[in-house]
Amino acid sequence: MLTDGLTLTDHHCHGVVPHDVDRAGFEQLLGEGATGSFDSAIGLAVRRWCAPALDLPPHVGADAYLAHRAELGWREVAVRLLAATGTTSWFIDTGFGGGTAEFSPLTEGEVREVVRLEQVAEQVIAEVGAGRAVFDEIEARLRDRARQAVGLKSIVAYRCGLDFPLRDRPPKAVFPEHRLTDPDLLGWLVGLGARIGAEFGLPLQFHTGFGDIDLRLHRADPLLLTDFLRKTANTGLTVMLLHCWPFHRNAAYLAHAFGHVRMDIGLTVPYVGHRAQAVLAEALELAPFRSLCYSSDGYGLPELHFLGAFWWRRGLGRLLDEWLAEDLITTADAERLAAGIAHINAEDAYPSTPAR
Repeated sequence: MLTDGLTLTDHHCHGVVPHDVDRAGFEQLLGEGATGSFDSAIGLAVRRWCAPALDLPPHVGADAYLAHRAELGWREVAVRLLAATGTTSWFIDTGFGGGTAEFSPLTEGEVREVVRLEQVAEQVIAEVGAGRAVFDEIEARLRDRARQAVGLKSIVAYRCGLDFPLRDRPPKAVFPEHRLTDPDLLGWLVGLGARIGAEFGLPLQFHTGFGDIDLRLHRADPLLLTDFLRKTANTGLTVMLLHCWPFHRNAAYLAHAFGHVRMDIGLTVPYVGHRAQAVLAEALELAPFRSLCYSSDGYGLPELHFLGAFWWRRGLGRLLDEWLAEDLITTADAERLAAGIAHINAEDAYPSTPAR
């Protein structure tokens, strides 16, 4: 396949759990709901595709897989599976799942940080309190973190939805919440992130589409960002729409309509598995080829980073083989498309060196 030898830039993922887990812990990390299970499509994929990477036979039983995993230890498992992805750059959302310092020893690839807006704001509010000075301190802290970051991220979809109010000024008061949910404060925070992103040349990532049960899925449709995208269209900001399923066609429309929008189907891929070819085909119906980036959104289990890469290579490879067989694309164009999604599009969108 055209995708087999390509190196990957994983432009959005998380760290791995730095300890061994039992079956209950493994299965919980395997899903986005309250509980995961080996008795699922992704459970089958772990036993079929991750097992050989750990020197086990394909389709090994769950208990045997976990027993061998425990013998190897979490660190050896992570090193093997991360290496098997063929990823040379990892952009880690440090707002959830550990930092770059914990992830770096597990891979020979470059590891850089994506700063989560809400985490920084919550830390500042906890330290400074609810006075007016908190807003200046949030901005100062974000600017400081941005200088070494590769990107910024918002999880406003989880907190109030992507139909947040557009605010250029902070609200009159802030409540010392452990978890920010005030729409006006979040709208100001996202706007601040957009301004800092444009200034520093850092893409602003948004979680869109499905996630865990903390989410209200109908409020995570990227189409709800349309007014925000109109407002930021000529500011120099790049907006990254993450995951997107089941709204990946909506995200593709936005990438088609707005020149500063990019997208991935990151979290989607490990879960749709062998259907990744179909989801990629639907995204590429409208999305310009330059707008699609690769990510795994791996978190907790390195099996998820591995399956993100495996199913992406298999899905896009099969799609391009189909297009080639039907004379819809030349080999040269197919190679450019695959390399673009694998790493070139991300390299073009994100800064190559930290800002100063």
